[in-house]
Amino acid sequence: MDEELLLAINPGSTTTKIAVFRNTKEVFLKNIRHSSDEIKSFKRITDQYEFRKSIILKELRDADININNIKVVMGRGGLVKPIKSGVYEVNEALIRDLKIGYLGQHASNLGGLIAHDIANSLPNARAFIADPVVVDEMEEIARISGHPKFKRVSVFHALNQKAIARQHARAVAQTYEALNLIVAHLGGGISVGAHYMGRVIDVNQALDGGGPFSPERSGDLPVGALAKVCFSGKYSENEILKMISGEGGLVAYLGTNDAYEVEKRAIAGDPLAKLIYEAMAYQVAKEIGAMSTVLKGKVDAILLTGGIAYGKPFVDNLIERIRHISPVYVYPGEDEMRALAMNGLMVMKGETEPLVYI
Repeated sequence: MDEELLLAINPGSTTTKIAVFRNTKEVFLKNIRHSSDEIKSFKRITDQYEFRKSIILKELRDADININNIKVVMGRGGLVKPIKSGVYEVNEALIRDLKIGYLGQHASNLGGLIAHDIANSLPNARAFIADPVVVDEMEEIARISGHPKFKRVSVFHALNQKAIARQHARAVAQTYEALNLIVAHLGGGISVGAHYMGRVIDVNQALDGGGPFSPERSGDLPVGALAKVCFSGKYSENEILKMISGEGGLVAYLGTNDAYEVEKRAIAGDPLAKLIYEAMAYQVAKEIGAMSTVLKGKVDAILLTGGIAYGKPFVDNLIERIRHISPVYVYPGEDEMRALAMNGLMVMKGETEPLVYI
């Protein structure tokens, strides 16, 4: 086991992050950047996987990593079918849905494809994904929207939320399955999940749906006004979708997706920056309050994570509104590479059985 290595792969729109772990120790980390010209040369996102795979292998060779010692390759999960939380071995069904983009085209779809190709080229290596954004453990009552033509769905930061929840459980000498937690992932998108004894039974749709607005997303909008904008003739469908995701939230109000920049502007006396920054915390607090009712007020802890959790003014503002619910713990940042690795290590150590994607 001491010589066995684990490779984690996390493709983003213009980057590919890779990390190599020996047991729990990270021995190599690289954030590979891809130029827009390189990315634009591919018609579809999934056409990029050979290009990205070759760069990954070159980086590993340049770092003198003995790739023959890699026994597990963990790929960031993509937009596949809604599945329960866990580690899934990459099989033909998963490859098919990653290639077609079952729930949409996203760079994370490349993770399992690249992991599978690399594992196949190595002796006795296996490829997995873990806790993709489409993890779905919602109760049926949480899916009801208010109209039968619209159904609430589960799309959220499952990998980081689950990893932080388990990390907290270990810190308080408990099991994740024994706790009721509210986890708020505060990043470019914001998701707030109600974790009931190891299952996320309700969560806002953080990709292009509801919940608090975020640095890039509009979150809940007044639906009547949105419908009128859609049929005003002033905007294309693509422009409206960008308003909702990509050019909403802080971008729409303040022209930046950098929460730290907004924090500095607010502290420097910019009244609009101060109002919008506080409004984002206000909306997150409202969502956390809503999730406390899902758990019927029985909340062991509220966990704040993601990049915005580094912002002390934001966190202080938020805690002031939610501390009456339960103790609040702050785990700033998101270490997706370590989260992927910890899931893979559980398989390597026989602590969990990989699930089968069908």
